[in-house]
Amino acid sequence: MFAVYAEAPNFNDPLSAVVVGERPAPSPRVGWVRVKLEAASLNWHDLWTLRGLGGMNGRPEAFPMILGSDGAGTLDDGTPVALYPLMGDPDWRGDETLDPRRTVLAEEVQGTFADFVAVPTRNAVPLPAGIARDTAAILGATWLTAYRMLFTKARVRPGQTVLVQGASGGVATALIQLGHAAGLRVWATGRGATKRELALRLGAQRCFESGESLPAPVDAVFDLVGTATFAHSIKHVKAGGVVVVAGGASGLEATLDLARVFIEQITIVGSFDGTLHEFLELLDFVAQAGIKPHVGHVLLMTDAVEGLRRMLAGETMGKIVLTRRQADS
Repeated sequence: MFAVYAEAPNFNDPLSAVVVGERPAPSPRVGWVRVKLEAASLNWHDLWTLRGLGGMNGRPEAFPMILGSDGAGTLDDGTPVALYPLMGDPDWRGDETLDPRRTVLAEEVQGTFADFVAVPTRNAVPLPAGIARDTAAILGATWLTAYRMLFTKARVRPGQTVLVQGASGGVATALIQLGHAAGLRVWATGRGATKRELALRLGAQRCFESGESLPAPVDAVFDLVGTATFAHSIKHVKAGGVVVVAGGASGLEATLDLARVFIEQITIVGSFDGTLHEFLELLDFVAQAGIKPHVGHVLLMTDAVEGLRRMLAGETMGKIVLTRRQADS
């Protein structure tokens, strides 16, 4: 079958590790299903895989490895499905994101940049009416991460003010759209007028230059940028507020004003992906609220290298979707 894969990783030149070619089609084991893929989306995890850094909890990845941890398509019986990307110990009980054996597609199981993928039956979730396949292909990692940050970790309520650091990334645009749909007052930061204008179009009420002082403290801050924004996040959350961290695009080390944290009782909490239950809630919320998740670019899956190049160069304004059906520029 057609596939986009890495024969072996290349830390210094990840794009050179990409092969667009043929791989064996999957044969589902007992308790698994085969999905014919119509769309998949790029994540930074794909670049980590190409560099040999994608394995969860320090476990090595298997190569050759088909890339892609998000996707949507149809079962053999024609049922449209979106893929929940997280897998783990079948005997684990509780929050799947805390399972020490957790893994995502394209680590130990072949990924979604292909004609077919095999996944555990529970990971192929029937798609609600009103959600297109291209849209569904971005929900499994990016939008699920945003949903968990907002509603599980920050526990935001309608009318509250929240700040999204970094206005144009995939999770950031999801936070803006979900927050707006949930009745929040969404503020965002971003570098450059074009990125700030995108945030406003997606539902942010106000958008500021990165690092700019805010006119008032906020109830919650969502930080995916890391080193460059973390001090700003702590400075502008109100007493008793929460800072939710789910990434470090600018770096993973930060200076912390501990006095402000304990005197004003600020909560700092990490967030990673989401549970299957949260994924089901997300799909229902997107369908019921009529949200049209923002897709930055749609490319043919055969043009995956160009999509990876754009992501690596920071030339994206939202998620990049790879499709086996249609494309744009």
